[in-house]
Amino acid sequence: MTKFSLQPSLRVLLLAAGLGLSLLSSNTIAKSSSLDSGQAVFEVLASEIALQRGEAGLAYTTYLELARQLDDPRLAQRAMEIAITAGAPDLALQAAQTWDSLAGPKQTKPKEVLVTLLILNQRWSDAVKPAISLLNQQTPAQRENTLLQIQALLAKATNESEALRAFYEIASTLKPEPKDPGLLYTYAMSAEKSGHIDVMEKTLREILRKNPNDANSLNALGYSLADRNQKLPEAFKLISKAHQLSPKDGFILDSLGWVNFRMGKNDLALEQLQQAFSMKPEADIAAHIGEVLWVMNRSVEAEDMWRKGQQLDANNPTLKETLKRLKPDWSLADTTLKGAWDGRFSVKITGLTESKNQGGSGGFTLTQDALIDVLEIRNPVGGSIAKITIKPGEAILERDGQLTSAVDADTLIQNTLGLPLPARGLSDWLRGKTRPGGNASVERNAKGQVSKITQDGWTLNYNWNNAQRLEKLMMTRSSNIGSIDIRLVFDNPNE
Repeated sequence: MTKFSLQPSLRVLLLAAGLGLSLLSSNTIAKSSSLDSGQAVFEVLASEIALQRGEAGLAYTTYLELARQLDDPRLAQRAMEIAITAGAPDLALQAAQTWDSLAGPKQTKPKEVLVTLLILNQRWSDAVKPAISLLNQQTPAQRENTLLQIQALLAKATNESEALRAFYEIASTLKPEPKDPGLLYTYAMSAEKSGHIDVMEKTLREILRKNPNDANSLNALGYSLADRNQKLPEAFKLISKAHQLSPKDGFILDSLGWVNFRMGKNDLALEQLQQAFSMKPEADIAAHIGEVLWVMNRSVEAEDMWRKGQQLDANNPTLKETLKRLKPDWSLADTTLKGAWDGRFSVKITGLTESKNQGGSGGFTLTQDALIDVLEIRNPVGGSIAKITIKPGEAILERDGQLTSAVDADTLIQNTLGLPLPARGLSDWLRGKTRPGGNASVERNAKGQVSKITQDGWTLNYNWNNAQRLEKLMMTRSSNIGSIDIRLVFDNPNE
């Protein structure tokens, strides 16, 4: 069972979304009157007493089990509130799903909570279906308010592309389209991310028809045209107007430099892009500067700028696309690969006190075939401990003939083996690449080799041999159980 530290921001977000969490809400109608029985009342009171004594886990479990036994959504709602107060969003989500299923299709409040918790747990694609179901039950004004709440949560997305694609799926079901200019702008950006360039352009032009001085829409439309190398005179006109309206906006200045590059004005473009980077050091601006320098045959400077970009955000889509075209040996593009690694590991966990120090060691074999990784973990004398098969969206652990599955491989290993071994990004990391989707930073040595990656809370330091093969990998992170140090030594690296 995963535990989280207290997170007041989670409660604030839910309350700000107008979810109105309250014990045994009068707006929620129980499907059964069994709560009136003496045994049920006793269990509820016992749970509240346990909660007062600090036993939130016991209270949560009792409420949730009782909700399922009595078919009573109010008890599931209470379990969810306990999990939120304890700062456990994954458990809150589990209770919210039960609340929604018991409350029935006509109840909108559970769906509002469920959608919010799915998003806060970064399960954007899973939030699409219940969000659409919720919108279908709301008035036009309520729908727009729901979209505004979802829009506010976009800023918390760890994978912006996934979040915007989910937003587009949700918002595109609305007829008529929302009227709020900010929502329309986000809808346009989500349409572009989903590959619907025509929808993006139509929406931005509609915004500009009503508000010709909307700097963000002017810039977005102009940049999109310039990036596709289309209608460059119009793109320049749009971006120039946006720059006049917001001369200190680094992103708009980046667009101006990019359209000038597309028009062959390399020196002017470089000057504007470098100024934009000094105002707003972002990975996509670094990608643009590097490309201009590359075209100007200043490859050393270009590589230096791309290094800076990878340190800022190695998974930035613009940077990844640029490197795939111009520097493929640096490219962090998603690829379908095969490989195998065999070696030994040692784990050292340093807790808050010396008595908590612990660790372990053993051997491992990792094989990758397309989108499936298989990690076998052995004890120090070579006996098998477990085999973990990692697929997109699922991890399966085989141990002593028993199978256990979970969505996340890292959590699965921690919960079943007690070892904080990172598995979900391991095949990428062993290649000196970042795991797609998560925020990451990459540093390179003078030879262009990856020397350091920071991702998912882990810091990875690489040692390569003269044959460009990985010899050692040191992995460290801090967590609520202390510091974790993992050392991997390879016998057969990617043979």
